[in-house]
Amino acid sequence: MPEPWLRGTHTGLPAVLRAVVHALELAREDIDAACAPLPAAAFHARLGSGGVAPVAFHLRHIPRSLDRLLTYAEGADLTPTQLEALRFELDSPNTDPASKDVLLAEFHTGLDAALRRISAFASADLEQPRAVGRKALPTTVGGLLVHCADHTQRHAGQLVTTAKILAATGDSLPQR
Repeated sequence: MPEPWLRGTHTGLPAVLRAVVHALELAREDIDAACAPLPAAAFHARLGSGGVAPVAFHLRHIPRSLDRLLTYAEGADLTPTQLEALRFELDSPNTDPASKDVLLAEFHTGLDAALRRISAFASADLEQPRAVGRKALPTTVGGLLVHCADHTQRHAGQLVTTAKILAATGDSLPQR
């Protein structure tokens, strides 16, 4: 099957939004394929000296960062709930790790919500100014939407690479 951008889908969306949606759909497909063969323990495994983020981090970070970026694109400030969720994207060593099913469910639910929110920008002025973060760094609605695609693809690539290495290690998974 061709990549999402070559399937002729989402033709009702403007080209920029369609590209963002296709990038998120491709990330979903790549991540699902990379995660499918992994045992549950691999989702929290750390490679090397701990500098490589575990698969679980990326599964949390992608939907949560999309939520934050889209909140800025919508012209709103982050909520206390969003800020609290940010603190726990990487498992705390004092908590039980989430299961494979819970992690994948959060990823899919968050991606579905992001896709709906992105589609709502179909008639938006993509040049409309926006500010990001406490420092109110300048960008535009379009800049935020394109960054949703860039950022998601970056983390999808990291997750897929980590998953491939973990799958190749088999029974000798690194410890948490």
